[in-house]
Amino acid sequence: MFTGLIEHLGTVSSIALDAAGCTLTISNAAPILGDCAVGDSIAVNGACLTVTSFHATEQGGSFTVWLANETLERTDLGERKVEDQVNLERAMGAHVRFGGHFVQAHVDTTATLVSRTPDGDSLRLTFELPPPSPARPSLLPYLIPKGYVALDGASLTLTGVDDAARQFGVMLIQHTQEKITLGKKAVGATVNVEVDMVGKYVQKSVLAALGGEGDVGVRGMVERVVEEVLKKKGIA
Repeated sequence: MFTGLIEHLGTVSSIALDAAGCTLTISNAAPILGDCAVGDSIAVNGACLTVTSFHATEQGGSFTVWLANETLERTDLGERKVEDQVNLERAMGAHVRFGGHFVQAHVDTTATLVSRTPDGDSLRLTFELPPPSPARPSLLPYLIPKGYVALDGASLTLTGVDDAARQFGVMLIQHTQEKITLGKKAVGATVNVEVDMVGKYVQKSVLAALGGEGDVGVRGMVERVVEEVLKKKGIA
């Protein structure tokens, strides 16, 4: 589990692709490797990845992760190049303050940056989701103004949602622009999107309650009550 508060910017130092996936090495990562162990989880641009090896030094430090084809297809990590910066966050500890929102680092889809608009020292960004498909249903039901979204692993507040255009917006204050990669991305770039998991559970629970079969669920209960009333009145 993660918080969406980016700890450090690492640098992609090597990429090794093969038919089964990709090995990625992230350098300049010393600040997050002090308590690292092989098998630990680190969110890289919002994708939870397992550390397969690491080398911690005061001068730099690096770690290696393996990306399966599913991860490459679901995220923008397959587009990364050597020297690209990436957002890094270690799995949260039970003893730390919880400043973001519950982030699983299980990327739902990618979105495209369609506009960048300065607003004083802040920056307004607008993103567009891809058309929904049977394999990837629309994420718009989980996006609400002032709700949470994780973009490239960073916990951000939604400033607006346009369902018809499949677009949503966020604002980055100057401090955030300096601490994450998002403010440096150009129009047309893709970002990893993870919606608030609480919304997923709420939607599933409501749909299950409304759509239960037989006497299960709200619909079945209403139908049973109506039938009993009609019988009492001699209509049914």
